[in-house]
Amino acid sequence: MRRPKSPAKNRTGAPEFFSADVARARRFYLDLNPPPKARLAVVCGGLEHCTPGYAIHRTTFPFYSIEYVAGGRGEVKLRGRTYPLQPGRVFSYGPGVPQHITGDATNPLIKYFVDFGGRDAAKLLQACGLASGHVSQVHPPNVLQGLFGELIEDGLRARRQRTGLCGKLLECLMLKIGSTRISVEVVDTLALVTYQKCRQYIERHAARLQTLEQIATECNVNNAYLCRLFRRYDHQSPYQYLLRLKMNLAAELLQQPASLVKQAAEEIGFSDPFHFSRVFKSILGVSPGAFRRIR
Repeated sequence: MRRPKSPAKNRTGAPEFFSADVARARRFYLDLNPPPKARLAVVCGGLEHCTPGYAIHRTTFPFYSIEYVAGGRGEVKLRGRTYPLQPGRVFSYGPGVPQHITGDATNPLIKYFVDFGGRDAAKLLQACGLASGHVSQVHPPNVLQGLFGELIEDGLRARRQRTGLCGKLLECLMLKIGSTRISVEVVDTLALVTYQKCRQYIERHAARLQTLEQIATECNVNNAYLCRLFRRYDHQSPYQYLLRLKMNLAAELLQQPASLVKQAAEEIGFSDPFHFSRVFKSILGVSPGAFRRIR
């Protein structure tokens, strides 16, 4: 990436590329002129509570940026296409990409952002499915707030390691986006609502549920439709998701003093402890007996 010109700052100390239409903000700044040979360099980031009149209109931007909506409504126009903004919406832009972002006057935006550069910045955005100028949705909508919060906290701390730590947190953020994003075209559909209800039902009843057929019957959907929902919004089948939840429950049971493999298997619905052991190892990488010894 070409070394960008350092942006001017206004009287508050914030770079002039920030909108003045912000009621309250918590921002951090690292190096506003990052070295061109850096692999990935966080420049600044933060949380902004926008005013009802919030608006950004830029023809380009000196850095790459990820913005994430935590609350409120609005819209963003990138690469000639306009998208509604709502909680869970995440988008990116960078050099050469015009951005037009406006907030809803009756429901002002609350959004996180991180600006960064480096020779691998564009490649990493592409890898997480959020190439510069693209928009996506994460599920659940609040899934990125913890990582953005950590990024802000570490960015504000005057520690020697904060530059490297913020870079690693940005990579974690990108991985999280890649694993939780869904297409914006399918966000507001009945199918997504049905998927969410089925997933939550499996989570609540994981110890008791046994088969795909049982899950589908109790969720009032047919087997094929349930599988299609998980293919559409997840990276695993509903039965694979159930098994992973069961093995995590079993792991908790096996950590208890004097726990027995046979008892843990029965607690989560496995009558055959040998079958349970095979499934446990296939998912968690070690046998139940070996897992018990890791205490």
